[in-house]
Amino acid sequence: MTHGNGGDRRESDRPIGRFSSLKIELGTLIVIATAIAFVMAWFLLKVGWSGWLAMPLTLAVALGITYAFSRGMTAPLRQIRDAAEAMAAGDYTVRVDEDATRRNDEIGQLARSFNEMAGELQHADQMRRDMVANVSHELRTPVSALQAMVENMADGVTDPTPANLEGILNQTHRLSDLIAFLLDLSRMEAGAASLNVERFDFADFLDETVEPLEIADGGHAHDIRLDVPAGLIMEGDQDRLRQLFTNIIGNALKHSPDGSAVLIEAREDEQHGTIVTNVVNYGSQIDPAARSDIFRRFVKGKTGPGTESGGTGLGLSISRWAAQLHGGTVDVVDDERGADFEVILPKYHTA
Repeated sequence: MTHGNGGDRRESDRPIGRFSSLKIELGTLIVIATAIAFVMAWFLLKVGWSGWLAMPLTLAVALGITYAFSRGMTAPLRQIRDAAEAMAAGDYTVRVDEDATRRNDEIGQLARSFNEMAGELQHADQMRRDMVANVSHELRTPVSALQAMVENMADGVTDPTPANLEGILNQTHRLSDLIAFLLDLSRMEAGAASLNVERFDFADFLDETVEPLEIADGGHAHDIRLDVPAGLIMEGDQDRLRQLFTNIIGNALKHSPDGSAVLIEAREDEQHGTIVTNVVNYGSQIDPAARSDIFRRFVKGKTGPGTESGGTGLGLSISRWAAQLHGGTVDVVDDERGADFEVILPKYHTA
């Protein structure tokens, strides 16, 4: 959908629309209008017109020429204004038409940037809608299960056995995880979070991070291999970093066939003062065109052709956010072995 004025001139109809600068276009317009006014005034005076008649007529003609030319020059600005008003009212599908985006001057650059921004806002709005639907579903499931379990116990239908209580505990864990996701989203929206920086052994840290993931992996029989040198000390917020690696490793497990291996290897880059960690999901690959998209908020990966992985679509974006809080990066890199998430973190935290 585009907004525009059918009476506005298209770029091909603007005699001075080929310049790469709006200042040059305006300067050219002033020169043309002034030259026409001068020639017209000279001619009218030459043929005997009174100056009191020639000057007003000349000014009117100059103003008419200026208005006609400037209307075509500023048409995209009116389109951008109308589109911005539509977006303010909640319509993110509006775009400035292609004629405006093909201009070579600053207005053309503005039109192209506006369309890119509108596309990003439309994507974000759709992802938010999807996230609300996903969160509602994710909340409804454990809440319904908890309600049924507690009602059955209250009515005496079931007994509060250890197995039943464990089921209630598992559902509360699901709720806690979802609430943690939402809190992390609010922190990302705020753009910052406080860090509790401490020194720790990186190998021990990864062991502690992987252990609950191995337990949760259940009957999928994934082989999680750790290749981390002993005595590798770093500084950072363990809770945030555990969040980072839990999401990255959990993502690798989720997208690995049962019985396959996931490698976690780390090394110190002494030249740059960083610790480089690679989480390799053997056998699978990520399309290079999709590598940046998977880190966007609310974007969910595929577990198979035409199927989504479920969840909130926040895990990888939270991982990148946690890395950035430490001055690090998370990216997917080329690796013949499989999908490789490379995490680069400064060894020592600098405030």
